[in-house]
Order: sequence, then structure tokens, then C-alpha cells
Amino acid sequence: MPETKHFTHTIKLSPGSSHAGQYFEGRLAYWSLGDASKPTVLMPTCFAGKLETTTPFLYDSETSALPLSKYHILVVGQLGGGESSSPSNQAAPFSGVEFPRVTYEDNIHLQHALCQSLGVKHLEAYIGFSMGGQQAYYMSVLYPDFVSNVVMLATSARTSWHNYNFLEGPKAALESAVDFEDGHYKKEPVRGLRAFGRVYSTWALSQQWYREECWKVLGYDTLEQYLQNIWDKRSNDANDLLSMLWTWQNGNIASCFPKDKDDLPTALGRIKAKCAIMPSRTDMYFPPEDSEEEVKHIKNGKLAVIESIWGHLAGGGAGTAEDKQLINEQVSQLLGQ
Repeated sequence: MPETKHFTHTIKLSPGSSHAGQYFEGRLAYWSLGDASKPTVLMPTCFAGKLETTTPFLYDSETSALPLSKYHILVVGQLGGGESSSPSNQAAPFSGVEFPRVTYEDNIHLQHALCQSLGVKHLEAYIGFSMGGQQAYYMSVLYPDFVSNVVMLATSARTSWHNYNFLEGPKAALESAVDFEDGHYKKEPVRGLRAFGRVYSTWALSQQWYREECWKVLGYDTLEQYLQNIWDKRSNDANDLLSMLWTWQNGNIASCFPKDKDDLPTALGRIKAKCAIMPSRTDMYFPPEDSEEEVKHIKNGKLAVIESIWGHLAGGGAGTAEDKQLINEQVSQLLGQ
């Protein structure tokens, strides 16, 4: 396992944050892989993701799109994810339920500062899945001259109201659990986390995935076995999950510049990078229809739909080998390989 390094930097929290205008000392956990003199690619974690699970299929071999012989890979933990500054690891006065509600904008300002500290003056690519993909949109508009190529996997530039409301389900299940104790729990709220996972699980995959009993592909004889082993055993802290949910629900690149007046096409027009927008055909969070509309307003955007029954998870590498192959091919094409 690569060494996990940490970068600490003080930022002024964005206008959308719960503590807007306050100074916050953020700490980013990150991996630096390969030769730092090579072109740099940054990949942030997704919802509940960890550094080790962040699209390793893109760089783990010489036949992948981003072999370490050719690229310097930075994998960065997002705020609230448990590895970087989060409710579960932040010291008072920002520990637990007192942790600020942070935005993607706050994440991106910290990531840009990290790059500067490492001497990275330009990113060859920024690649993100799900919440990581929303961060990719933010990097594209906040630092348009800093990155040449961007890959948005199963994501959107603005969280839709349908997506927002889906997240209210697992959120309510967790907050209503007797052992959650309004976020002041002294031990892991097992019942709340189990309820969270059970509500969340249905949305992550498609109806066809369940119809075809694809849990058997993963080695489970029954749906219940799959749920117990994959969704009941969450490694994330409960307050960390809620912190990430808040960031996700409030994702909207059109809020970065007041003069855009919350107009998404105007915000998308700010993107200068070449973009590969890759929704999953059966994603119930970020349906391809949303991506089809967004790509109309991106000057150098290309849409490539992942034709998979693995729902949202197909975009992050948890689908089929064919899904991962398609993503690798699109990344390689974007980078002119």
C-alpha cells in the first residue's frame, strides 16, 4: 500500500458553506504515485470512497490508460470522507456534529493549494467518479487554465432535485435510528448505519441488475447475503456520511460566480478543458439525460455512455470488465494516446 501523506492549509470557507467566511485549517490525505516529473493526473475520492478504492483500474498496469511509467498520479481524499478533515477526526471546536458543512468549492481550493505545494503548476487531467466527478466540474470552472483534460464519470455539474431527494432517504434512516443520538453517539450507531446502507443499496444498481440476480456474480447465493456483506458493513463514520451527503446535495457549479445568476449553461461555458462525460445508462442518481443536456454547453465536451446494467457503480469500476475497458479507452482517447 502506498504511503498516505497529509497536507494542511488554511482556507476561507466558501459562501455556500455553513461557516461561510470563516477560516478553516483543512487537512488533505493523499497518495503521490509515480514520478513527479511526469504529467500529473489528480483523482479525488467519491462518496464513502477511500484512496485505495479510487479508480485504481486506470493506473494499476502498463496497459491501463494512466500507467505510472508515464504519469504522476495524485489521489486525494475529499473533506468529510474520513481520511482528510472530517467530523470523525477533526479536533474541537470542529469535531463531530460541529464540523462545518463544506462545499465542493472548499475541496477544490484545498486541492489546488496542495498542487502548488508539490510544485504541480498544471494538471494534465482531472478524473472523478460520482462526487469526484462533481469536483471535476468545479475544478474546471474555478481553475479553467489549470487543467487540460477532465473526465466526469457518472456524475453531474449540478445535483438534480431527484438526486437530492434520493439522498434524503438514507439520511432520514440514519438520523431516525435510536443509536444515532442526534450525532452525539459514543459508539458506532450500528442500527443507523445498517438502515442507511439498506436504503442506499437499491439506488446504486439497476432494476435489471436485480432481475438478473447479479449478486451471484459476486459470489453470493442470495440477495440477503449480498446485503449483509456489502451494504451492512459500512466502514464510514455516521457523521462523515452526513457531511458528504450535504456537500453532494448542494453541488452546483452555477453557484460559484454570482454574476452567472445560477444559470447552468453559463457556468458550463466557462470550462476550457477537453472533457469526456461518461454517464452510466442505468444510473438512477445521474441519468444520461442530464449529461446529454450538459454536454451541449461545454465547448470541448464529448459524451460517451457506459452501456451497463451495473447502475451508478459502473462508473467507478465496480461493474464489468467491459465497463472498465470502455473507461480506459475513453481516457486514452482524451489524452491523445
